[in-house]
Amino acid sequence: MRPLFEPTTDALARHIQNGASITVNKGDEADVPMSLAFAMIRRGLRDLHVVTLPTCAYPVSGMMMDLLIGAGCVASVETSGISLHELGPAPRFSAAVKSGRLRVMDATCPAVYAGLQAGVKGQPFAPLRGLIGSDVQRHRADYKIIQNPFSDSPDPIVLVPSIRADVAIFHAALADTEGNVWIGRDRDRVNAAQAADLTLVTVDAVVEGNFLKDPQRCGGVVSAMHVDAICVDPQGCWPMNANGHTDLDAVRVYQEAARSDDGFARYLEQHVLQTTPTAAP
Repeated sequence: MRPLFEPTTDALARHIQNGASITVNKGDEADVPMSLAFAMIRRGLRDLHVVTLPTCAYPVSGMMMDLLIGAGCVASVETSGISLHELGPAPRFSAAVKSGRLRVMDATCPAVYAGLQAGVKGQPFAPLRGLIGSDVQRHRADYKIIQNPFSDSPDPIVLVPSIRADVAIFHAALADTEGNVWIGRDRDRVNAAQAADLTLVTVDAVVEGNFLKDPQRCGGVVSAMHVDAICVDPQGCWPMNANGHTDLDAVRVYQEAARSDDGFARYLEQHVLQTTPTAAP
């Protein structure tokens, strides 16, 4: 079955319900669905649990998460980090943590990846080394320590629970008319789609054909069988473009505005809550 091709990101956001668990990508490539996040804010979503794969510590992904948190969409996060990378802390995330409004489930990058891979395979957990004795393990009651059943000598190992989200959201450069999504070498988006009940994607463009029949592209595709709805939005990853270039000045404008409640409210009103969002100057 082909995915739905929705006409707008607002239509795409209507597939997400209050209280959903959502996975988002780290943002070191053009994979951040910023325009969909704007639509989620306009939809007024609440009580979301967001898992970052494995971190949102790049400027655009950090900005997207900061916007969703500041707008009151997110109740909890499982993450190994949320920031604006070289630009510094994410202001609304920091404020929400300090006020106690946001529940943070601290993780490590390997722990998040292990849990996601367990979700892809349909396993209830994944074994992992390296957490025993750490503060992360101490504060995660859901990380269980067991004895390695294949060892005759003491050999404790951590089990991390599977990550299988209600919804995976991400941006990609291209989809074909069959609904296959081209992601290139970035396998994180494949795992996210396979470990979610629903996958929503924004793309720069749709092209004729079937990527799975193209020997040069088929290895870098999220199959249409794992995609539920697509929206074409050439600005979907703003302030990053399809080549991976980030407009850091636009992120700085957001960062400065988000340092205060009033500034953040003005930013939302001017650049997010409009029917057709405009880029910050």
